[in-house]
Amino acid sequence: MAKKEEKIGKAKKAIGNHGSIASNTLVKDTLFIFLGIFSAAFGLESFLLPNRFIDGGATGISLLVSEVTEVPLALLIIFVNAPFLILAYTTIGQQFAIKALLAILGLAMVLALIEFPEVTQDRLLVAVFGGFFLGAGIGMSIRGGSVLDGTEVLAIHLSRKLGVKIGDIIIGINVFIFLAAAYLLSVEAALYSMLTYLAASKTLDFVVDGIEEYTGVTIISLKSEDIREMITEKLGRGLTIYEASGGYGKKEERNNYEVIYTVITRLEIRKLTVELEKIDPKAFVIMNSISDTRGGMIKKRNFK
Repeated sequence: MAKKEEKIGKAKKAIGNHGSIASNTLVKDTLFIFLGIFSAAFGLESFLLPNRFIDGGATGISLLVSEVTEVPLALLIIFVNAPFLILAYTTIGQQFAIKALLAILGLAMVLALIEFPEVTQDRLLVAVFGGFFLGAGIGMSIRGGSVLDGTEVLAIHLSRKLGVKIGDIIIGINVFIFLAAAYLLSVEAALYSMLTYLAASKTLDFVVDGIEEYTGVTIISLKSEDIREMITEKLGRGLTIYEASGGYGKKEERNNYEVIYTVITRLEIRKLTVELEKIDPKAFVIMNSISDTRGGMIKKRNFK
């Protein structure tokens, strides 16, 4: 009987912990989306709209149509993104589509109800900082599990259908948008809009990936034990060691060695390179960018 009550108590505790985690995640996602909406709205109304600049994606299409037809941007944000939301429902899932719908409706409401002051008329500042605030807003919405621009959904769908890279599809869509801007507005406006898009995309990447963008490092060396100690003790990182064999030359001479794989931040690349030079200058090192990580010994441990 006592054991049964103990099991029930553990089950209730697990359910409570799960509910607490889900509640914290919801609050965190809501905060990110809320901040993203206001950042994007500020970038649009205080920089881009008054100076007739556009961005890429669905937001860029909305801005371009708004300039040509004088239809309120708040309405266009909803109508232009509507097909992408339907596509998101079928491609990604119901929960994502609902969150994206709420975020886009929130952005439209803020644009319609709140007036942000125009900050500057300097074209370069408008392009850079308009793109910065817009990119930060879209990035924070993505951190919250939503989107403020549905172009990525279309890119994912076409990538699955056509077997083309998502990035190539997005570039193709934006090239079409900027060509239309050059024809309907002016070449100068299109060029500044491209600068806006670059600022927005770089800011978005920074907000989503953060300063601790991870790099996977593969190291092949005969001094693998010394390198293992350096990574675990000096860098405080976990690693994986696996046996491998390689061959080279006409006779295909084979030798066995240990391969070390670890994940570090880009801020630690220089330190790792310096330490490797001390241990084995001839070590073969391969580095590749990692967009995201989950679990494992990723965060640095605190050594006393």
